[in-house]
Amino acid sequence: MGKIVLLVPREEMLYLAHNILQEKKYAIAQMRVIQTENTVVEARNSIAAGADIIIARGLQASLIKQYTDVPVVEIVATAQEMALLVVKARQIVKKARPIIAVVGFQNMFCDMTYFETIYDIKLRTYFAANGSGLKEKAMEAVEDGADLMIGGDIAVETAKEADIPSLFLSITEDSLRTAFSMAESLDFAMGAEKRSTAQIETLLDYSFNGVVNMDRKGVITTVNPVMRDILGADGEQVAGRHITQVFSDIDRDKLSQVLEGKEESYSSFMQAGKTSIFAILAPVRVGNETEGAILTCHKVKQQSRGERRPQRDGANRVQGLIARRNFSSIRQESGAMKECVHLARLYSQSEQPVLLLGETGTERRALAESIHNTGLCSEGPFLALSCAGLAREEQEEMLFGNKGAVFLAEGGTLYLEDVETLSLKSQYGLYQLIRYKTGSRDFARTMGFHIRVIASSILTPEDLGNLAFSGGFRQDLYYLFTGLVLRVPPLRERPEDLEQAIRDTVREACDQYSRYHVVTQGGMQCLKAYPWQGNLLQLETFLKRLILTAEKRSIDEILVRKLLRELFPSSAPVRMMPDGQGIGGPVACEEERQIRLALTAQGGSRERAAACLGISKATLWRKMKKYISNYK
Repeated sequence: MGKIVLLVPREEMLYLAHNILQEKKYAIAQMRVIQTENTVVEARNSIAAGADIIIARGLQASLIKQYTDVPVVEIVATAQEMALLVVKARQIVKKARPIIAVVGFQNMFCDMTYFETIYDIKLRTYFAANGSGLKEKAMEAVEDGADLMIGGDIAVETAKEADIPSLFLSITEDSLRTAFSMAESLDFAMGAEKRSTAQIETLLDYSFNGVVNMDRKGVITTVNPVMRDILGADGEQVAGRHITQVFSDIDRDKLSQVLEGKEESYSSFMQAGKTSIFAILAPVRVGNETEGAILTCHKVKQQSRGERRPQRDGANRVQGLIARRNFSSIRQESGAMKECVHLARLYSQSEQPVLLLGETGTERRALAESIHNTGLCSEGPFLALSCAGLAREEQEEMLFGNKGAVFLAEGGTLYLEDVETLSLKSQYGLYQLIRYKTGSRDFARTMGFHIRVIASSILTPEDLGNLAFSGGFRQDLYYLFTGLVLRVPPLRERPEDLEQAIRDTVREACDQYSRYHVVTQGGMQCLKAYPWQGNLLQLETFLKRLILTAEKRSIDEILVRKLLRELFPSSAPVRMMPDGQGIGGPVACEEERQIRLALTAQGGSRERAAACLGISKATLWRKMKKYISNYK
């Protein structure tokens, strides 16, 4: 229900209004007497206090309508009220067909067309355009020979000066009741329109499609949030522009036909900024008239740069053994990652082995692919192999078998994940491959190879060094890798990259699932404060789940925290630094390192590794499934 305010010039009118409200509870929020000279100020004060509709009379009503935008219901003298005044006037004048002058503002009176016939009088009306014209109109009535004058204070005063009788135009409860009923009807209609508008706005705001509304000339009036997101930086500045200025490849003939109502719809693929879309244009008809058109669209999904297969011709190219990523695809807003990528670019120009050290879920694989694509072996194949979870015989077969990785990667790059889990025998073969460019399981058939080796590990340099000096990792191989070591910083040390990763992943997930969600400031802070021990892998998986299951458009901190507790109940608690950036103790990462070290030191034996760690085989198996993907 809207707020209705009554503004009147006289106390007696306020008294009548109170009497009416005693009988029936009209939705009048406020009533007060105002001076005509203060009408606009008083009306604006009421509007500022929340008035949706104002009830007023005569000049005051005209002023409010002229200088404000609020709907005004005018108090109009009813036919019954005017009839009573005319009958009283005939009694006072006592002559045949007296001349009755009605002086005031036209909006104060009902239709009096048939009064002359009904009451046998000569009725003359003198309506002023503004307050200063009332005196002039009253004098005009006197000059025309009026026998009696009906009007307000100025009319009564003028009649007294001219020595002719007068009647004050007062209102009765009847005209006030009519005004109150009209105000309530208007309020109901406005409420229905607001509800309809709110429903449409909600539909547009929460639509997964972009929507553009335009007038009959093709000028854009509004766009919904999805369309603003599709248009990017230009999305906030399209209102008032012609549709062809925003969608340059729209068919102008089809557009004209739709806007003229000659076509039911028009659909086409087109470009919106840098985004390819499929759009449908349909007219908006009111009755038989076309009032404009609405364009709805959705993004056309394309392969991302990282998904596109490089098109190279190479003698050593093996189908499927392709590095898909390069340095430009790696987020590097932070100083730490910029330095990491800088070193990787330098390392790519060498044929020496590269050791990538970083936690689970970091960009180790992306960096390995980028080094390959930028390096001297870029025309050759790229083969990635995880060493974890393989028995000794399996490792040798996978690496040096007749169709093993060494043979497939000839002329290109061999990327070995979890290199610390290799058996000592496989480590020796890898050493021979790097050091002497030879390799084979059967030393009687040793072959020469030209392969770039890149290895990775979740161990720290200290842990790997300790492993080498304790006999769990060959020292000669260790020293080969220490030349070009690259530490990949975890996501929690890269707040700039973290925020960009959140925004990119949310946008990609919305595209993937045809949804539109916005992360609130509180939600963003909560995401940035979490330690993300699984780094990008954990973050991206979490956000895709969040977008897929979110039931409201705005993703706030409550929703984020709820899903974090649900998915990662045993994760390290988030500690907040003074600058608002979150850090968390890498408990899970340390446990994973210890398990890997124990397995390596015990030659892959789970029984001996469990004994070394002081846990049962079942517990070890459970933790291996938790941390090491190959065991799942």
